[in-house]
Amino acid sequence: MKEKIERIREINKCLIKRYGIPPRPEELPAPVDMLIATILSQNTNDNNSFKAYKNLRSRFSSYDEIITAKQSILEKTILSAGLTQQKASAIKNFLKTIHSEKGKITLDYIAGMGNEKAIEELIRFKGVGIKTASCVLLFALGRNVCPVDTHVNRITNRLGLVKSSAPDKTYFLLNDGFPRRIAHQFHTNLIKLGREICKPSRPSCAVCPLKKLCIFEEKNFEFNNKTVRKDFMLLDNVG
Repeated sequence: MKEKIERIREINKCLIKRYGIPPRPEELPAPVDMLIATILSQNTNDNNSFKAYKNLRSRFSSYDEIITAKQSILEKTILSAGLTQQKASAIKNFLKTIHSEKGKITLDYIAGMGNEKAIEELIRFKGVGIKTASCVLLFALGRNVCPVDTHVNRITNRLGLVKSSAPDKTYFLLNDGFPRRIAHQFHTNLIKLGREICKPSRPSCAVCPLKKLCIFEEKNFEFNNKTVRKDFMLLDNVG
């Protein structure tokens, strides 16, 4: 455990040298906003999901309006996010359920829960998994948890921090004893690394800031001039 914590800190320092400390908004978004934005972000890029989120917020005057709207209208509104039927169903189901239970659309009550309990509460909604729930904790509640998407899962395995092919299992392994106060920068910069350098195939290992810390056996040191910085992060721009 102690060795893992020290390695995470060392990796984080190397990532900061390359990408800096990612900024955070002065006021964190509401958990409901974050949950919906994260649903929209599934299996698409941040630009497409951000467009869908902005369309949704401008098309409907309130989340209550979405409950009674035809699903076909919601699907057209979030078209740029892809998987529209699946995502529209998840959003409508969540809004209907929380409104029925609480009398209004809010997730503010989870702020009083511990991380594990809050995760359990959120994943009971159809279409909300551990990754989405942990994003709500990190980006809306400011908790020191590191969500695991495909990038984080791939890189943490290549680095030898965990040994797991399942992102949900990786989440629990990685967050067990996670160093304090660095989850947001670690998570965000790992995603940037995954988009730019540590790709699923033919990673650009020659320019990787973590190459000396990485145990990945299939490193690729061929020169690749197609590495492109993609710094826009949807979940830091939800509001």
